[in-house]
Amino acid sequence: MKFQLSPEQRQFSATLHELLGGADTAATARTWAAGEHDRGLKLWRALADLGVLALLVPEDHGGLGAGPADLVVAFEALGYHAVPGPLAESAAVAPALLTGDRLAALAGGDLVATVVAPPEVPLALDADVAGVVLDLTGADLTGAEFELVRSIDPARRLFRVPGASTAGVAAFDFGVLAVSAQLLGAGQWLLDASVAYAKQRSQYGRAIGEYQAIKHLLADVVTGLELARPLLYGAAVAGDTFARDVSAAKVLAADAAYLAARTALQVHGAIGYTAEHDLGLRLTKVRALAGAWGTGSFHRARVLR
Repeated sequence: MKFQLSPEQRQFSATLHELLGGADTAATARTWAAGEHDRGLKLWRALADLGVLALLVPEDHGGLGAGPADLVVAFEALGYHAVPGPLAESAAVAPALLTGDRLAALAGGDLVATVVAPPEVPLALDADVAGVVLDLTGADLTGAEFELVRSIDPARRLFRVPGASTAGVAAFDFGVLAVSAQLLGAGQWLLDASVAYAKQRSQYGRAIGEYQAIKHLLADVVTGLELARPLLYGAAVAGDTFARDVSAAKVLAADAAYLAARTALQVHGAIGYTAEHDLGLRLTKVRALAGAWGTGSFHRARVLR
């Protein structure tokens, strides 16, 4: 199958990158991690205005009625810029679970949704800011007692929600697809940042990017990302094999992003460990997303079955 993005999809991606590139998403992620949501919710509104939250909502409920490939386009950009919040849960999973007026509110950005789907998604992301907390049966758990659980990524505030049950494979797979696209976007940012740093950082009178060892490291990252990307978009347009292909894409996207993270840390050296550097936001994000919506072991076993 030959797949290319349409001119409309390319323009959508460019518009998202333009918006997010000027929004200082790093500062937004840091304030979100501190429990201050005003800045993040303002960005949420801007994303809703561009139609990100309406992609999978049917047109008769105020949505765009778009497809999985459009979702991947959006979430690559969201992952690249490390946008915080339960975006996969709201834009990818909740449209399959909500009905009526709440669907329209979701599409317009007036409703923030999060989802818990044990055992693979045992904790609800950002339940403290969500207007509705769902499980995959569509049950509303909003009134439950939430317990904050520490996350490796401070911008991913996780909550234990009692009483959740699981069902609805299709809704689950849309969450996997969205997170896979976020991983690919984060990996691309890590590669771009590493290349830029290798060009400007000098050692022994030469930019470190001129050394073969650095070139080989970065080439391996390029290869990983370029192999993961067609698998991800192939999953988005798959038919009967959607579940299998989404799991395969998650495995490869997570592996590629993890390699990009490790390489970025090697290239940047000690500065990459500092809390002030934006690299740290992506390192923890990749580590958290790699296990979100199913671990690598779960998805490998699923492909094998």
